Amino acid sequence: MRPAHIPGADDAGRTTLSVPRPAHAGRPRPGSPAPAGRRRDAARPPWALLLPAGVAALFAVLPLGYLAVRSLERGPGFAWNVVADERTVTLLGHSLGLAAAVVGACLILGVSLAWLTVRTNLPGARAWSVLATLPLAVPSYVAAFAWLSAAPRLAGFTGSALALTLVSFPYVYLPVAAALRGIDPAQEETARSLGLGPVRTFARVTLPQLRPAAAGGGLLVGLYVLSDFGAVSLMRYDTFTRAVHTSYRAGFDRTPAAALSVVLVVMTVALVAAEARTRGRAGHARTGTGTARPATPAALGRLRAPALAWCGAVTAAAVAFPLATLGYWLAIGNSATWDPTGLLDTATNTLGIATAGAALTTVLALPVGVIAARHRGRTAHLLEQASYAGHALPGITVALALVFFSVRYAYPLYQQLPLLICAYAVLFLPVAVAATRAAVLQAPPVLEDVARSLGRSPLRTLRDVTVPLAAPGVAAGAALTFVVCMKELPATLLLRPTGTDTLATRLWTETGAGSFAAAAPYAAALILLAAVPSYLLGKHRT
Repeated sequence: MRPAHIPGADDAGRTTLSVPRPAHAGRPRPGSPAPAGRRRDAARPPWALLLPAGVAALFAVLPLGYLAVRSLERGPGFAWNVVADERTVTLLGHSLGLAAAVVGACLILGVSLAWLTVRTNLPGARAWSVLATLPLAVPSYVAAFAWLSAAPRLAGFTGSALALTLVSFPYVYLPVAAALRGIDPAQEETARSLGLGPVRTFARVTLPQLRPAAAGGGLLVGLYVLSDFGAVSLMRYDTFTRAVHTSYRAGFDRTPAAALSVVLVVMTVALVAAEARTRGRAGHARTGTGTARPATPAALGRLRAPALAWCGAVTAAAVAFPLATLGYWLAIGNSATWDPTGLLDTATNTLGIATAGAALTTVLALPVGVIAARHRGRTAHLLEQASYAGHALPGITVALALVFFSVRYAYPLYQQLPLLICAYAVLFLPVAVAATRAAVLQAPPVLEDVARSLGRSPLRTLRDVTVPLAAPGVAAGAALTFVVCMKELPATLLLRPTGTDTLATRLWTETGAGSFAAAAPYAAALILLAAVPSYLLGKHRT
C-alpha cells in the first residue's frame, strides 16, 4: 500500500521541507564544504581517503605486475613455448571442459530448485530453500574428500565435476530465486491469457527475465571452478591451478608457472566477457512504484512426488552425504589415527590466522568502499576496479607473486605469517569492499554533510560519523571474509611458515596420504567453525 500523500512529501512518501533560498545560495561561502551532491559526484576524494585507498589498490594489483615481469623474464619466446606446449593445450581443454560441465549442471540445479521453492506449492518450500544454501558452508576439498573416500573410482574428471557442482550450485540458486520473487506475475498471466501454455510461458516470458541472474551466477561458478585447487588436487585431475602448483614445486625456475598463470588470467577475462555478452543489453523493469504482487504458486499435481524426490536427492548428495561420510570416519577413528591435542592446536592456528586476515582486509577495504560509495569520477572508478584485481586470480598465483616479492625485496617476510595474511587481503579484498560499499550507501549522507559544515575534517567525519553508521554492514563483510580465509587452501599451502598448519592444509595433507580417518576430524572442525559466522550472517540478513 502506498503511503498517504502528505503536503511537502515526494512520490516515495518522504517528508520534504520547503525552505526559502537565500540570495547567496548559488555561491558557496569561503571555507565551507562543497554542496553534497557535487562533492560526492564530481570532486576528487580527500587525501585522507585517497592515500590508504591507493595503498590498497596497489596491493591488489601487485600479482598482475608479478605475472607481467616473471612470465617475460626469460624472453617472450620462452613464455610462448610454455604457452604453446602440447601439455598446456591439454590443460586448457581440461579446465574449460570442467568449467563448462560444472556451470551447465549448476544452472540446471539452481534454476530448477529456485522455481520449485519460489513459484510452486512444493511442501516445505521454506525448509528446502534453507537446505539449498547450506552447501556454501562446505569447502570443495571437503566434498571431494567425502566422495573420494567413499568411491575412489570417482577420481578424475567425474569426481571433480561432481564435487564442484554440489558446492557451487547455490551461486546460481540464490540470484535466480531472488529474481523469481521480483518478477511481476502479471506478465506471465497475460501470456497465459493469450493462449500460451505453462512451458511456453516459462520459455518466452519468465526465462528471459531470469537470464541476467542465471548468467551472473554461472559466471561465479565458472570463476570458482577455474581457480579451484583443493578438489582437483584431491581428485588428481590436471587443471591449470594444479599444474601451476606442480610447476612451482618442481624446480627453482618460476617462469613456467607464471606463464601458465597468465593463461589462467586470460581465461578468466574471457569468461567475464562471455558472461557480459550472454547477459545482453536488454533489461526487464517494472513501471510504477510499489512492490510486485506475489505470484500464485503453481500447483504441482502429479509432479509433487518427483519434485520432492528431486529436492531430496540434491540435498542428500550436497549436504547429507558429506556429513554422513565425516561421521563414519569419525566413528571408526581412534587415538592411533587422530590426535585431539593436535586438532585443537590446528583449530587455534586457523582461527588466529583467519582473524588477522579478515582484520587486515577490512582495514584496507574501508577507504576504498567509502570512496566507491560517496564519490564518482575516474579516480574513484580506478580505485574500485583495482581492488577487484584479486578476484580474477587464483590463490596459487597470488601466493607466487608474494613469494617473488618477499624473496627479492622483503626477504624477512618469506615464509612468515604476515605474508600469508597479506595474501588473504589480496584475494578477498573484493568481498570486503563490496560489503563496505553497500553499508556506506545505506548510511544517510546528510549526517556527513552536517559534520563537515561544523568544521570536521574528512578523516574525523569518517571516524565519527561514517564508520559508526556503516559498522553493522562492515562487520558482516568482515565475518564473511573470516569464513573464506578459513577455507582458503592453495595460498596457505605455499606461504604458511614451516611447522604451522591450518585445518585446510592438515586436511589436504592427510587426505593426500590416504588417511581418511585422520582427515575427518579436521574436515568436521572446519565445517563447524565456518558454520558459526555463516549462521550469524544469515541471522543478520533476516
